[in-house]
Amino acid sequence: MYNIFEDEDDIFMGSPKSKFLDVVFNANRGVAEYELERLIERMAILELMLNHEDVEMLEKEIAQFAWDKKDEVEVKAKSLYIESMGNILTQCE
Repeated sequence: MYNIFEDEDDIFMGSPKSKFLDVVFNANRGVAEYELERLIERMAILELMLNHEDVEMLEKEIAQFAWDKKDEVEVKAKSLYIESMGNILTQCE
């Protein structure tokens, strides 16, 4: 759908994912750890909110949703990479 920041000639030279990984691997370790822990905690909360007893069924539902909403998931993932990168960078200043 939207290929923002994917062009090699882009002034940012890379995708949100690649820039996020650059920031995580080069930022202050404590700040990067905090952001990764925040992301994992948020994912755990969201999975608990779904309140599924059957983990296999949850995985199937996630896979189906990802397939059905592929473009929306891709755009949201890029947004989350940018948001998390911003969180790390603002704490490193």
